[in-house]
Amino acid sequence: MSLLGGCCCGAVRYETSAQVFHQTICHCPTCRRACGAPHVAWFSVARAGYRITAGMPAQFHSSPEVTRTFCGACGTQLTYEHSGSPDQIDVTTCSLDNPEALAPGDHTFTFYRLGWDRGDDGTPQYARTRAEG
Repeated sequence: MSLLGGCCCGAVRYETSAQVFHQTICHCPTCRRACGAPHVAWFSVARAGYRITAGMPAQFHSSPEVTRTFCGACGTQLTYEHSGSPDQIDVTTCSLDNPEALAPGDHTFTFYRLGWDRGDDGTPQYARTRAEG
């Protein structure tokens, strides 16, 4: 399955045909601030299977181990890369042309969920990472 996506203004486009894993909704404070949203939906793919097809995203380090990319023109956050997982890249689900194709499978970092963000959708809920529970 080939997935296509990009930023709001269309300056940056990407595609991936890699196997999707770790479809999640993250509630951590850094994701919230980076996207200006109460939570962010992500999916992961092998880094080698993700490629930019138009434009060049800007990047910043949201922590010493994390690089996030976004469109420098419109600000749409696109990816998250952690130095501890160099073969993987996380992509914002709603930057897909068809985000309906990848429903999240769980919620992570719910310890930080905002009190008014209900998110009771029946999927597994992890206070921190999947490994930490």
